[in-house]
Amino acid sequence: MDTGIIIVLIILSVTAIMLVLDIVRIDIVAIGCMLALGWTGVLNPQEMFSGFSSNAAIAMLSVMILGRGIARTGIMDEFSKLIISKAGTRKRNLVGLLSLSTGLLSGLIQNIGSAALFLPGIMQVSRRTKIPTSALIMPTGFAAILGGTLTMVGSGPLIMVNDLLRNEGHEAYNLFSVTPIGIVLLLSGIGYFLLFGSKVLPKKKAGETGKTVQEKLVEKLNLPQNIKLLNLTRESPLNGKTTEEAGLWKTYHVNLLGIGKGEDVVYAPWRKTKFEEGQTLAVLGSVENIAQFSKDFQLEDLSASRYFSDDFNPSVSGFAEVIIPPASELAGKCIRDYSLRKRYAVEPVILFNKGERVDGDFSDVEIRTGDTLIVYGRWGKIKDLKESPDFVVLTAFDVDKKDKSKSWPAIGCFVLAITLAMIGFPISMAFLTGALCMVLTRVLNIGEAYEAIEWKVVFLLAGLIPLGLAMQKTGAALFLAESIMNVVIDFHPVFIVLMVGVLSTVFSLFISNVGAIVVLAPLVMGMAGIAGIDPRPLVLMAAVCAANSFILPTHQVNAFLMSSGGYRNADYIKAGSGMTILFLTITVFLFYFFMI
Repeated sequence: MDTGIIIVLIILSVTAIMLVLDIVRIDIVAIGCMLALGWTGVLNPQEMFSGFSSNAAIAMLSVMILGRGIARTGIMDEFSKLIISKAGTRKRNLVGLLSLSTGLLSGLIQNIGSAALFLPGIMQVSRRTKIPTSALIMPTGFAAILGGTLTMVGSGPLIMVNDLLRNEGHEAYNLFSVTPIGIVLLLSGIGYFLLFGSKVLPKKKAGETGKTVQEKLVEKLNLPQNIKLLNLTRESPLNGKTTEEAGLWKTYHVNLLGIGKGEDVVYAPWRKTKFEEGQTLAVLGSVENIAQFSKDFQLEDLSASRYFSDDFNPSVSGFAEVIIPPASELAGKCIRDYSLRKRYAVEPVILFNKGERVDGDFSDVEIRTGDTLIVYGRWGKIKDLKESPDFVVLTAFDVDKKDKSKSWPAIGCFVLAITLAMIGFPISMAFLTGALCMVLTRVLNIGEAYEAIEWKVVFLLAGLIPLGLAMQKTGAALFLAESIMNVVIDFHPVFIVLMVGVLSTVFSLFISNVGAIVVLAPLVMGMAGIAGIDPRPLVLMAAVCAANSFILPTHQVNAFLMSSGGYRNADYIKAGSGMTILFLTITVFLFYFFMI
């Protein structure tokens, strides 16, 4: 055996073990693999760093920028509302509908583009329904990969198949030759998560350090977190009263977060604002207090989808802990005199004055230096508090920037990228062009574009791509394929079909799926000739099985979604193992009995 092959196989084995054991971060493993290939002399420096200029790496970072641009415009907010309106808030329904939508789109465009388009919407659905992203992202990611088997243009290997067959004098397949198999695979993959998702998916986001900042604050201070939308009816005795007159704080210990009527919304309304028939009130308090308030004033409980309820999800608004510094204008005054609600449109919920907690109505309590206020408001308004010299905001938060005026430019940039890829331009060139257009049309500035890139994912791909190059350069890939094929050549044809699927599956974990089919196609044709099997369907099966890349996050889609879902390698091994076996079982059965 050639020395180069031995070295590559050792590096491959160590890399695989490190990825499976999840001892160190996957990007560090990938960088170590890349450097090992260089230091051992298997690859020269240019080849060793070729992953950074590869189509996969450039396409990946471009897709991240495109995804951030789409999310920035708020387009997918409407998508998430549509999905929830159709599927409700049941996890099984959402997984099924999101997976089916993503998978079907992947049959027409590159699966990484489909994943990028749907990711912002999936994140919004997760926020609205309180379902962890880890329960939604992996199923839709797998569906995007499976959807690539729906047509002969759905994935790189299937696009390559016809060229490889023509080169050997065989007839090419038409666009929908693989569609029946793709439909079975996609539906089976969706069914797999519907049946076993609760067992194979992580119970919470892997890598989570614990509760969110908001959850910690609510728990630490025992804050009310029940928000209800109530409709002010004609019969309500609340009509014509103000907040103080109604006794919201003093009697019911309920905070008024906002008043909406039609398109007009007032957040943290002034205490003298009068209630009117037809208004929608957003109130914060305990379940019991709100129920009593609603009963006493004959208010109608509205569903969470009405009016401005979206403004009270954690991505838009929340609690903030605020300290009064020595130079604050509020020090020595009360909230009534300072007009906190009128100035900043935030609702004061709790005051810590002289070390004691004050709930209810503390409008006339004198605020002193060092006192702490707990306020509730939109993050944009709390940002205004933070920038004021009158307050020191202790709570960490992010302002959800949305610019709907850039919706059409963002859609245009994404459609341009997809169109260029579909008509034959390299996906890296097409998507990077779309990403640049996002910057040129000011959907994102260049700083935001750089911030959108998840460098861990880029280094993962860039570090492992040279391994595939080394396996092809040294002949290690061909050696492995020939060695395994020599073992099964005298077995029943079903074992040859199975081995083709297994080889393509294994190769796709460490070599690009296009590289896998390029290596396997000539070998499969030769083995088919010896065994007396038609080589066309066997080569097609190898191309289909190049999508069977679920056990490790090395496929572009899995790598792209890994951080958003908060997954570890172990999560892919757990969920991907069953998916891989199911995929192989279906493809071997269908190809052996219906195509070969």
